Amino acid sequence: MAFRARGWRSPPPPPLLLLLLWVTGQAAPVAGLGLDTELQIERRFVPDECPRTVRSGDFVRYHYVGTFSDGQKFDSSYDRDSTFNVFVGKGQLIAGMDQALVGMCVNERRFVKIPPKLAYGSEGVSGVIPPDSVLHFDVLLMDIWNSEDQVQVHTYFTPPSCPRTIQVSDFVRYHYNGTFLDGTLFDSSYSRNRTFDTYIGQGYVIAGMDEGLLGVCIGEKRRIVVPPHLGYGEEGRGECWLLPSNSVLHFDVLLMDIWNSEDQVQVHTYFTPPSCPRTIQVSDFVRYHYNGTFLDGTLFDSRWNLGKTYNIVLGSGQVVLGMDMGLREMCVGEKRTVVIPPHLGYGEAGVDGEVPGSAVLVFDIELLELVAGLPEGYMFIWNGEVSPNLFEEIDKDGNGEVLLEEFSEYIHAQVASGKGKLAPGFDAEVIVKNMFTNQDRNGDGKVTAEEFKLKDQEAKHDEL
Repeated sequence: MAFRARGWRSPPPPPLLLLLLWVTGQAAPVAGLGLDTELQIERRFVPDECPRTVRSGDFVRYHYVGTFSDGQKFDSSYDRDSTFNVFVGKGQLIAGMDQALVGMCVNERRFVKIPPKLAYGSEGVSGVIPPDSVLHFDVLLMDIWNSEDQVQVHTYFTPPSCPRTIQVSDFVRYHYNGTFLDGTLFDSSYSRNRTFDTYIGQGYVIAGMDEGLLGVCIGEKRRIVVPPHLGYGEEGRGECWLLPSNSVLHFDVLLMDIWNSEDQVQVHTYFTPPSCPRTIQVSDFVRYHYNGTFLDGTLFDSRWNLGKTYNIVLGSGQVVLGMDMGLREMCVGEKRTVVIPPHLGYGEAGVDGEVPGSAVLVFDIELLELVAGLPEGYMFIWNGEVSPNLFEEIDKDGNGEVLLEEFSEYIHAQVASGKGKLAPGFDAEVIVKNMFTNQDRNGDGKVTAEEFKLKDQEAKHDEL
């Protein structure tokens, strides 16, 4: 029994709850040398790494098996599938166990022999421990912390470049492995093949993780050690994973992404051609190559690899808003990097199987071709004066009605001769059909002189 017999309330705690650490190896007994009147400790296994040992005032979690001198078991934490959790040196344990735990490492295993005077004495514990019993404990230490402990951070990989680090209110995506002090894995984002995504400093994660992530760079790897009072506390957590109460948590973290709701599109031009007669404007048709990566450098798309350009009309909604903004004022032959925050990219939804939700996108772009567009909102314009006899020129058979075929033939002829221009980057036949439909006010499939004139007077952008 690790708990003191005195002061037990009904019902009493489990008879013998002591800390036990599974360790192998041997060391000489610390005291007693075989005398049943003295405390004896055999360090059966000591781990290679022991950054801290139990001190008076520490809170510990341990497993144990308790037996009498004849080998009969009287208690075991393993039978309850739960560690024994207690403060050391505060009178919550029998004196022998209080002494035996001091100096232990996490994962250390000790065999402890406690004489009656440091256990339950001549009284014993009715029905459990006979009077004057020598008690043997096989102890394995699982966890240790102190109320004065703070978050510990150890960075074991720092990327060569770190233009930005995590600050309060940033949104981050990171991978992690979560373990207890004894190395047992309790959770991993890698096993779900999905990052953990959250805001920092706004209470979405435990306080220790909020603190431990501050200052991390993209690509940095660090270990964050969170004491229970900055983790899941006395209650632990059992919905998703089994986190015992008062557990110290280790997180090995790899930061993948970082952004803030105040971020805007960033543009860095790393090659400018000697001559730049025109830069991209809204409604221009452009062709360009790009490589698309995430902030950690992972490639998610490449037009160079596909061997074909990406073709759009700027300002027409054919790309995410951030790309629309990032292409503006670009010259043919220019090369630039465009960084797009999620709220100007694919947002929280991402693109299934291609772009994770809330991902920052980095595009390396080379502009290959630019075709000047029409004034914003126009799909066709005249290059010069409009004929005063326009309807008659379109109505070649002179029957007072223009069909779609006549209309289309006339428009394409004007474009071919340079007298008119259709908006580049769109399906010409769709534009012409829309123009005809706008003129055909009654929807009967033909345009009369009366309809043509009335529509002409309304001065619609894509009309004649």
